[in-house]
Amino acid sequence: MFTKRIKSLKLPWNSKPTSRDIGLSTEAFAAEYLAKQGLIYQEKNQYSRLGEIDLIMKDDDTLVFIEVKYRSSTNFGGAISAISAKKQQKIRKTAAFYLQQCSLNEYNTPCRFDVIALQGNINNPEITWLKNAF
Repeated sequence: MFTKRIKSLKLPWNSKPTSRDIGLSTEAFAAEYLAKQGLIYQEKNQYSRLGEIDLIMKDDDTLVFIEVKYRSSTNFGGAISAISAKKQQKIRKTAAFYLQQCSLNEYNTPCRFDVIALQGNINNPEITWLKNAF
């Protein structure tokens, strides 16, 4: 289902993957990883004028809003430190908007915010899954 990776991207011999290519690949990798952990895929790349949510999945009856971050190295703090308080606030507001669009109440719908941090080699990254990250 989510098997597209950088290694399998069909790019001209002289071009490098763009940050969009890498983002799509890491989100697919994270969705595949979470599906193997028992979560059920709902949506990806949910946008609003307030922000974006990379993945939305279900864990039993809980909606899980997931931020996926990839960093090839830890030189500037790694993937987890790239999720600022401002980014967390945007994700929360986008989640509230999403719930409203689905005719759900954010106070009565079980939700959580997770982070999937991927670091290292893009084809075999180290995975850190933070449940209830913020």
